[in-house]
Amino acid sequence: MPVKVLMTWDIAAERDQEYFEFIIGEFVPGVQRLGLQPSEAWATLYGAYPQIQVGLLASTATQAREILASNDWTILQERLFGYVKNYSHKIVAVRTGFQF
Repeated sequence: MPVKVLMTWDIAAERDQEYFEFIIGEFVPGVQRLGLQPSEAWATLYGAYPQIQVGLLASTATQAREILASNDWTILQERLFGYVKNYSHKIVAVRTGFQF
């Protein structure tokens, strides 16, 4: 059954430009190489919620867990941590519409 890896974070102060360059140039291509398919990205404009939410699709929960446990994921995630704070992720069953 397909699953979605939901990730949330806030962009670190004063890192906006570098963050967006990293996301477009390295993060998105990197998750695609690992076998995850970007499905959505949301930005919070108002309220006490994470600033960014990203959804990545995987064929199965097992595939998602294996990717998130891989060395390549750890390297990509550590690079992401240089631009963000308050990171979290979870694996959920795919539903239509917005998932949080």
